Amino acid sequence: MPEISRFLGIVIYMYFNEHNPPHFHAEYNEFKASISIENLGLIEGNEFGS
Repeated sequence: MPEISRFLGIVIYMYFNEHNPPHFHAEYNEFKASISIENLGLIEGNEFGS
């Protein structure tokens, strides 16, 4: 998976030509999320405090 950024233990990934809507993946330890670029909304994963 192409890594875009790594900071404070969080790793940001993005694939070229992946399914819509445009999004990126974030991983922190065992936590994973897909986040929409358009509105920074959560596509898949858990919200903080859940």
